[in-house]
Amino acid sequence: IAFAGEEKGLLGSQYYTDHPHIPLANTISDLNIDMIGRIDEAHAKDSNYVYLIGSDKISQELHVLSEACNDATMHLSLDYTYNDVNHPDRLYYRSDHYNFAKHGIPSIFYFSGLHDDYHQITDTPDKILFQKCSKITKLVFGTAWQLRQLNHSLK
Repeated sequence: IAFAGEEKGLLGSQYYTDHPHIPLANTISDLNIDMIGRIDEAHAKDSNYVYLIGSDKISQELHVLSEACNDATMHLSLDYTYNDVNHPDRLYYRSDHYNFAKHGIPSIFYFSGLHDDYHQITDTPDKILFQKCSKITKLVFGTAWQLRQLNHSLK
């Protein structure tokens, strides 16, 4: 689902979770991708990473499945810096996955970090690292594929 209004208060995802097309009870997980095509200062020397936020908050099984999928396929460095709900940037609460998490739906927020162009008009397509996007997207797809193979709800 492509949501709008995140910057105005997660409006699109809030509307959807308040009026779901598919009952939330039938929603296995939310895999949220936002801002995955850049690198931040902490990873300037190695772009082979992704921040994961929320993967262990509701379901330890989702967290383990996500890490196993990465170990078997993409071999990205999984950075949990922003996963702390008390991190000063509070990113766990600032992206569309949060409206699903509020309803008890296990969620992962995939993010490549803050940078000088974050939410600025200078964040132009020529700065996107498309191979990085592709690798993270393949990890998300692999995780979704593994979730689809489960014959039970996440624990």
